[in-house]
Amino acid sequence: MAHENNGGPGGVFARFVHSEVTGSVILLACTVVALAWANSPWSEHYFHLLHTELGFSIAGTDRTLSLHLWINDLLMAIFFFVVGLEIKREMVVGRLSTFDKAILPVAAALGGMIAPALIYFFLNSSGEASRGWGVPVATDIAFALGVLSLFGKRVPIGLKVFLTALAIADDLGAVLVIAVFYTSTLNFGALITAGIFIALIALAGRLGVRSPMVYLLLAIGVWLAVFESGVHATVAGVLLALLMPVRAGRDPEHFIAEVREKWEELRSSDLTRDSMIHDRSQLDAISNLRRAAQDMQPAGLLFEERLHPFVVFFILPLFAFFNAGVRIEGGIAQTLAQPVALGVIIGLVLGKQIGITLFTWIAVKSGRAALPDGVDWGDLYGAACLGGVGFTMSLFIAELAFETPALGAEAKIGILSASLIAAIWGVSVLFFQLSRRSSRDDYPEVPAAGRPHS
Repeated sequence: MAHENNGGPGGVFARFVHSEVTGSVILLACTVVALAWANSPWSEHYFHLLHTELGFSIAGTDRTLSLHLWINDLLMAIFFFVVGLEIKREMVVGRLSTFDKAILPVAAALGGMIAPALIYFFLNSSGEASRGWGVPVATDIAFALGVLSLFGKRVPIGLKVFLTALAIADDLGAVLVIAVFYTSTLNFGALITAGIFIALIALAGRLGVRSPMVYLLLAIGVWLAVFESGVHATVAGVLLALLMPVRAGRDPEHFIAEVREKWEELRSSDLTRDSMIHDRSQLDAISNLRRAAQDMQPAGLLFEERLHPFVVFFILPLFAFFNAGVRIEGGIAQTLAQPVALGVIIGLVLGKQIGITLFTWIAVKSGRAALPDGVDWGDLYGAACLGGVGFTMSLFIAELAFETPALGAEAKIGILSASLIAAIWGVSVLFFQLSRRSSRDDYPEVPAAGRPHS
């Protein structure tokens, strides 16, 4: 995500979109490999890898989980940490920072969650299957932006920004759904322990502690406590993200004044590579410049920038590889006809586009919001169709929702099928929409007074 005024080539937003698009290709490749391996004659090796046990011991207590769960509970906590940083930044200084900015993407995200959940629940209103209502509520930003990027510069920047802000608001809703509705029996002692660690991190920040090791150890404590609490361990990532500052730690005018002062000191002191070794004042000036620069770089933005490539190019592909490998029993058509798969497909494909478009229309007609510059209702409907690309977050919720493997497999096949259908549908709508705009731009309407007689 990026600041709104930085959408040009080479800007933060452009770099973000490029990394998401590239990452989505790797994500898709890992998904295909996992599906192919899980349904090959060598599938037993795939599932054996998933259930390989890894663990450690702390104070005589063993912690052993399968490789599959380590990825879902630990590595995905880092993913949720980055998601939490993006959410906080947008809510503090970005596109969700004021009511007027937030109302359109938040309304769209709300509609894009309510409609799919209702459709799914209508088809699966009882038993364990009903727990899957949260599966079709999420939009996968990497794939959605990846599909949108196929149209290059023909896509209005306002549409990319709208889809990104929608996905951020959607992520916030999905995190709340996971924390509230997919939590097992609570261990209040562990929750209190997590709260103590979180308070210690906040205190360390207030006291100006700079040691990364201090924060790392406290963050591990938060994760372990949340893991033991019954709340899904990935929520620890979001809690930690909310503690990260996203604004500069000092006034810009003071920063510039100090930089100028230290710069003048160094410029007038005949600084060389050798002189700073013996001249203490030069070393002090350089150290002051470094500290001033660090104070101007919010920790939240630094973590987001450094972890985002790791998440996009390593964690999410690994997650897809270990979660998308579903053995298809009895044929794909029979699987897709099951209520869980149908609920997911109809919820993502139709529910998303109906909910996003309807709630956006209501927000605009209320007079409190307006469509982004250069975007019309056809563009927005195309983006709403792409909202049906669920994938990562949907797969994650499916893992939490079902204990019965068969239901989980149905949900995952539904997610993959729905994401493919939504992508094709969205591409078709946007191709028609953007082609029509291009044609209109190539042949501008001539004013009536200036038209030649036929």
